[in-house]
Amino acid sequence: MNAPGWGHQQHPQPGCVRHPDRPTGLSCARCGRPACPDCLRPAPVGFHCVDCVAQDQRGHAQAVTAAGVPQRTAAKTPFAGIPIVTYTLIVLNVLAYVVTAAQSSSILDNHRGSDFFNRLVLVPGMVANGDVIRLIGSGFLHYGLIHLAVNMYALYVVGIACENALGRIRYSAVYLLALLGGSAAVMFGAVNSQTAGASGAVFGLFGAILIILLRLKRNANMIIGVIVLNVIISVTVPGISWLGHAGGLVAGSVAVAGIIYAPQLMQLIGRKRPTVAHIAQLGFGILAAVLVVEVALIALRVVGLREQYGPVLATLHF
Repeated sequence: MNAPGWGHQQHPQPGCVRHPDRPTGLSCARCGRPACPDCLRPAPVGFHCVDCVAQDQRGHAQAVTAAGVPQRTAAKTPFAGIPIVTYTLIVLNVLAYVVTAAQSSSILDNHRGSDFFNRLVLVPGMVANGDVIRLIGSGFLHYGLIHLAVNMYALYVVGIACENALGRIRYSAVYLLALLGGSAAVMFGAVNSQTAGASGAVFGLFGAILIILLRLKRNANMIIGVIVLNVIISVTVPGISWLGHAGGLVAGSVAVAGIIYAPQLMQLIGRKRPTVAHIAQLGFGILAAVLVVEVALIALRVVGLREQYGPVLATLHF
């Protein structure tokens, strides 16, 4: 009698093309080469090996936003669909308000009797004394609950759109530049004036959205109307820092214009086909240039205040 299987030669399974020591009965549906499970990726039909997947990705242009930022995907970027930066900024503003409200024991007059508020509120004379933290810290303070609510709602609406278009890193940079731009403008106001709020940064985001819409050739009438209305309110209603709003608007607009129109700028300087990396480098270079201008303006004003007021600055206390 013949044993089952006798007369049939058994062929060993081939080794994976990338791991020859791993026998496998699987193969790539595209190139047909044997591949182990670790080297295969799901495809519309069957599985493709990692080499074919990489080759396919190189053959397709990377999807980018209006700002030339690679689009985030859930597979590559954690929390890709969540505007983490915008939510974080809102949380920081709310936390700062809670601290000031707790210290002052007042929801509406949280700026009175709050040591945290007094240490961070923007006062040009105090900055000239060396309290430079006020330039940024003041952008997270607010005068009362209504002031906070209005700014946070605006930040929520325009911030998410800006973050999606610019990407988290560029968006964070633009926000901080707009905030600092507003503070730089306020430095040219009264030496003992007190200014606080995220309005300068929010105005910067207004300008950012406007530039993005213009670049995409979309209808920008609504955001233009919002900007015009807020500018009118800023210059006509007492107690509102129009300098902070104007400074933030200019800084945010210039910063985003530099990012958005970086490809055109690259072509003007002779690079016909700029890569995503080259565009990013120019964009960050423009952001750095905006920062240098802001710091220079602040330094210029500090020198002027020290020359003009001298010992008087030391008497300022808040």
